[in-house]
Amino acid sequence: MREGFLSRFFLSRLVGCGLRSLIVAAGLGLLAPLCLADSNNPITLDTSETLFAVLTAMNGCGYDVGLTISDAQRLNIRAELDKNVKNSEEAQAALGAMCDWYVAHRGRDAAHDLSQYVSLALYMQGPPHFLPKVKEDELPPDALPIAGFGKLLEPFYDKAGLHSIWERHRANYAALLARYQEPLRKMVFDTDIYLKLQSGGFLGRTFTVYLDFLGDPNEANARNYGTDYDVVVFPSPDPSSTDPLKMPQIRHAYLHYLLDPLADKHFGAIKRIEPLLQSVKRAPLEESFKTDITLLVTECLVRAIEIRTTGTKQTAEAMRLQAVDDAVKQGYILTKYFYTSLLAFEKDPAGLRTAYIDILENIDLKAQEKAANELQYVQVSAPELVQLSRMEDRRILSTADKRLAAGDPKGAQELAQQALEKKIGDPGRAQFILAQAAVMSKNREVALEDFQKAIQQTKDPKIVAWSHVYLGRILDMKEDREAAMDEYRAALTAGAELPEVKAAAERGLQQAYEPPAKPQ
Repeated sequence: MREGFLSRFFLSRLVGCGLRSLIVAAGLGLLAPLCLADSNNPITLDTSETLFAVLTAMNGCGYDVGLTISDAQRLNIRAELDKNVKNSEEAQAALGAMCDWYVAHRGRDAAHDLSQYVSLALYMQGPPHFLPKVKEDELPPDALPIAGFGKLLEPFYDKAGLHSIWERHRANYAALLARYQEPLRKMVFDTDIYLKLQSGGFLGRTFTVYLDFLGDPNEANARNYGTDYDVVVFPSPDPSSTDPLKMPQIRHAYLHYLLDPLADKHFGAIKRIEPLLQSVKRAPLEESFKTDITLLVTECLVRAIEIRTTGTKQTAEAMRLQAVDDAVKQGYILTKYFYTSLLAFEKDPAGLRTAYIDILENIDLKAQEKAANELQYVQVSAPELVQLSRMEDRRILSTADKRLAAGDPKGAQELAQQALEKKIGDPGRAQFILAQAAVMSKNREVALEDFQKAIQQTKDPKIVAWSHVYLGRILDMKEDREAAMDEYRAALTAGAELPEVKAAAERGLQQAYEPPAKPQ
């Protein structure tokens, strides 16, 4: 869904120079950084015409939540929509049919409705057709009940002239992106520095912040779709408000982006403390935290890091400890342990990737169980921001993706093979994971075959495009340059709207791929 129109900001970790650099793509092209960027793992600030169309439709059908505190552009867009609709009987008919459907499918409250439609927009192809990117039963669970909305959105988008409204607001959206440029860069930099993370990332993992004017400024939505992390925010126009940019929410999702792969990589160590799940059965947690120890561990660590790094050096320790106690009483029972561990971590030169396993192995299971069993939990916990996209029986491929990203090709291969055998999820996606695992295991022939199967068995343009890129690289290493060039061209065709694919394919066309040299 990365079809932002005018400006796209990539925050990329830089290889070999120890710095972070901001690459700004505006209009005609990219301004190159001083050092070679690792474009395999971009952190992106973006807009989306698909999201804009969905939100504009909601506003046209009576979604008014947060209207009085929204940016003036929300009112302007609504006014332009009203004018277009009044001047066209066809637009009125399309709006009426769509709104009848929208009202009939409303959920329990406006926040839930917004969340549903954000999930749907993230899984839609771009205009004009708004078709789902995946099979209907593979949509996020909250989007599944409203999957039919796209069919009604298509004629409305056309008859009401939504694209022309989108075009007229290019400059406004570009200014919104520019407003986030420095705060997002600083958040990424400060977080990486605190965690002492080395530069670099994993091929295909993305963290994208989408901005729009048309939602409630009090809301933020974050999603984890396999190895993709998306955050959707609606900034407040009031710079004096306590949180106009929603940076704490963005940082919360970014911490998950960094820490989730560590939990998957060290699943064995985490599994040891799985009995703690019995201690949180009484807690007011979301069900996923009561059944998946990796989710609970990561959320506790995320919250401990947030508490430890929030505020200034002068922030009273008593206030931080109170926040820790509040988190524990909500059911995030390891927050106190991780908070204490961070005090030692801050004094150690080792980064979190190195320290992570020791922190896990030092957990005293019996002591933690005893403390948890003596807790008086509160009645209600704050809802978790980051939502998983898949239904429970679809999570196997998401977990396989994470195992792969964490450097565990064998674990990823086992899960992907299991998904194929049980016919769970997109078979092309499972083949793509198998192919990536084969690449990591240096089995080129198996990888070639699996990437070809992935292309044949999926309709996901991202999987198709990356499969062609991989095939091109493998063929380059086999010194079949002509065939490799064909694959890179096919990648450009399949992934024309995917900046990461485009960059990788264009590099492949310019010169033959060579695997990175091993460190001396």
